[in-house]
Amino acid sequence: MKTVGIIGGIGPESTIEYYRLIIDSYRERIQDGSYPAIIINSIDLKKMIGLVESNRLAEMAENLVNEVEKLARAGADFGLLASNTPHIVFDEISRRSPIPLLSIVEATCEDALRLGLKKLGLFGTRFTMRARFYPEIFSREGMTIILPDEGEQAYIHDKYMTELLANIFLPETRERLLEIVERMKEREGIEGLILGGTELPLILRDGEASGIPFLDTTRIHVKAVVTQLLQ
Repeated sequence: MKTVGIIGGIGPESTIEYYRLIIDSYRERIQDGSYPAIIINSIDLKKMIGLVESNRLAEMAENLVNEVEKLARAGADFGLLASNTPHIVFDEISRRSPIPLLSIVEATCEDALRLGLKKLGLFGTRFTMRARFYPEIFSREGMTIILPDEGEQAYIHDKYMTELLANIFLPETRERLLEIVERMKEREGIEGLILGGTELPLILRDGEASGIPFLDTTRIHVKAVVTQLLQ
């Protein structure tokens, strides 16, 4: 069996969700009582946030390459970043990685294609929403990424950093997020919403709202991981 290596801790709660979902998904497909082989390298969230906030992306990539190399030395056959934001430097990390890496963005793009979606909203940290990695990959397949307006982006980022990463999930925050989904459906005509932050599915658990399906990037990524484990 292959071994998957996870760069986790960015943030901790979603890393726990990855671990649980990989095991659950694996055991749905392999029902002999066995478990998947997983190595987790939990890194410093504060350090990563500091690097991306100060736009020190070369240093961020260098640090993440070093952490991926640890996974390889520990015996991982392939790896992943259990977070959307570090995919800002995914191409550089992947180019230098000693093991193959599974992109959360490419996996999500494949899922959106399967669903026949053309216009998708994107929630995430400010860094993810304003970066080019989602629009670039989705545009290759004829899909358009729509962002919340500036005020909504500020709200989502603030709640992400001050609440979701701290494992705080408030009903009033959830309601406001759903109001933004409804507005984006009415004004921009989005057909789906990318939960482009791996903590977002922890507060938006229903899978859809206002007829808009949520693309849970954590579960989509996990599905790709289990497929790779079993190849």
